[in-house]
Amino acid sequence: MTKFSEANDELLKRISEGDESAREEIIEQNIGLVRSIVKRFLGRGHEAEDLFQIGCIGLIKAVNKFDRSYGVTFSTYAVPMIIGEIKRFIRDDGIIKVSRAYKDISYKAFTVKERMMAEQKTEPTLAEIANELNITPQELSTAMEAARSPESLYAQTDDGKSEGRSLIEKLPSDEDYEQKIENRILLSQAFKGMDERERMIIYMRYFRQKTQSEIAAILGISQVQVSRIEKKVLMKMRDKLTG
Repeated sequence: MTKFSEANDELLKRISEGDESAREEIIEQNIGLVRSIVKRFLGRGHEAEDLFQIGCIGLIKAVNKFDRSYGVTFSTYAVPMIIGEIKRFIRDDGIIKVSRAYKDISYKAFTVKERMMAEQKTEPTLAEIANELNITPQELSTAMEAARSPESLYAQTDDGKSEGRSLIEKLPSDEDYEQKIENRILLSQAFKGMDERERMIIYMRYFRQKTQSEIAAILGISQVQVSRIEKKVLMKMRDKLTG
């Protein structure tokens, strides 16, 4: 274990004992980790400082959720937590970049529409506005649609069935990525001590969805042997995870 890891471990021990100053210290010590991760996401249309702030949120979450019983270093746990927070921010960032040309067409169309309504006392059609701007109706429709403000995920909706619910409440949610990280660590711990054949059987059985007969053919053993090994390994994993 490196001196840096040892320092983290000591701070985590103090945190588990209720030392709040240790929490601030470990965050400060690992700020460099956040900055190094942020570099991977530069050049994607987001300010470095914004990504850094989001990464710090991931770091704080890692500090709050880390359990020393995982048997891994803090950085091993924190890195995917920080990356996950930044990726979620990039994925959920709803700012739509609209070209200047579309913005200009949309503004001109609005101006023309207002003028024509005042002159004709009726609302002009899309084709009439497009004709005034010397563009096709398709071009006008695209520009006006692109320039529309995106609907907030937190806006209240009323479709007759879900009055008072926001859009985000109606969207299916992904499995919590923080839980995925913890599950991966626990699974890694459970795999320790297994031989190559045992790991291969569990991998093919539960990650590649192969039958015991298919695994037996691949490994050159009988289906009964695969079944026995699988049961033995699952019992060992259960004991490790619940012991």
